[in-house]
Amino acid sequence: MLRGRPRFNVLAKPVGAICNLGCTYCYYLAKKDLYPGDRFRMTREVMRAYVRQMIVGQPGEVTLAWQGGEPTLMGLNFFEEVIEEIERYRSPRQRVVQTLQTNATLLNEEWAAFLARNDFLVGVSVDGPPDLHDVYRRDKRDRPTSARVLAGLAHLRRHGVRHNLLCTVNAANAIQPARVYRYLRDDCGAEFIQFIPVVERTLDQTKPESVSAATVRPDAWGRFLCDVFDEWLSADVGLVFVQGFDATLASWVGVPPGLCVFAETCGEGLALEHNGDVYSCDHFVDPGHLLGNITEVDLVDLVSSTRQRRFGTAKRDGLPGYCRRCDVRFACNGECPKNRFVTTPEGEPGLNYLCAGYKEFFHHAAGPMRIMADFVRSGRPAAGVIEQLARGPRNAPCLCGSGLKTKFCHGRPHA
Repeated sequence: MLRGRPRFNVLAKPVGAICNLGCTYCYYLAKKDLYPGDRFRMTREVMRAYVRQMIVGQPGEVTLAWQGGEPTLMGLNFFEEVIEEIERYRSPRQRVVQTLQTNATLLNEEWAAFLARNDFLVGVSVDGPPDLHDVYRRDKRDRPTSARVLAGLAHLRRHGVRHNLLCTVNAANAIQPARVYRYLRDDCGAEFIQFIPVVERTLDQTKPESVSAATVRPDAWGRFLCDVFDEWLSADVGLVFVQGFDATLASWVGVPPGLCVFAETCGEGLALEHNGDVYSCDHFVDPGHLLGNITEVDLVDLVSSTRQRRFGTAKRDGLPGYCRRCDVRFACNGECPKNRFVTTPEGEPGLNYLCAGYKEFFHHAAGPMRIMADFVRSGRPAAGVIEQLARGPRNAPCLCGSGLKTKFCHGRPHA
């Protein structure tokens, strides 16, 4: 084992890619083809190895993250045994946090009571109002799922389960940003929201830049972020927490963004399949990125391996010159490597498909981000930006620094 213990996260998939839904844009469903004939159920041996290696390998706060597929297909008994294993290895001063990402369609009162009792943080996938959610998020029989999701969410809220909402931004809902945000905030009662862009490449190798019909276009992604940001900035700062906005603010403050896609390097977020196989990343579950199996090699050794370190630094080292010269590189860092499949204006490969959208958003948000960063550095809450923007002088100089006069430079539109 290498000196020092690296910090890392693992997305554990106890049922692999198996799910009760058949969402059109889900990139993970096809991963079941890596294990033909498998039952796709995590064994107790693998579960115990995962829990032990995470807790022993990271003596501070530890997060056990369960995803899928749909992890609740494992049943409550599996997760009750996980609780027992945690208590077996956890030191008295060690805090273990468990997260569960679910489509919520299988949640009931028993599930909700268990999750509340054991203080799980639950992520629920909701793509907006039913007519937008049900465009792509359908079950195996092509039936809509929104009613079942809302029923599951109601169980969580009734039992006081800590939860956030994950909304994928796709070709259907990207054109209604304010409506999507208000629905999540007002109808679903969300206080914590993640917006994840759908970028799904086609299998047509003759057109390497082709994307699926569900994929959000770069300009639509940029407009979505800008419009949601303006809605959030008007009244919700400090009340509703949007992961991407928090990460952006961190970059303006000058601290790590806490979101792997915006970090300069990656490699600290691995994926654990149901049989113990560990991959470099959730988005790189393929034979070329298989690091080993936790029943044979410890997680700490896998994340510390030369191969994984090279994977992580390749994000920084592979940036094209166009990105290196960009004025908002500090906030983006090329975003996720999985999306870097288009060419720059100069014809250099490795540009992020969503680049134009991100640049529009970062320039749009720059002025308010600077104000909030100043508040944070001085120990004041970022929510003070709402009042400051509302009373900003009409003749004040542009704050965005990019030459663009954004809607909320001074709390009112520019003339």
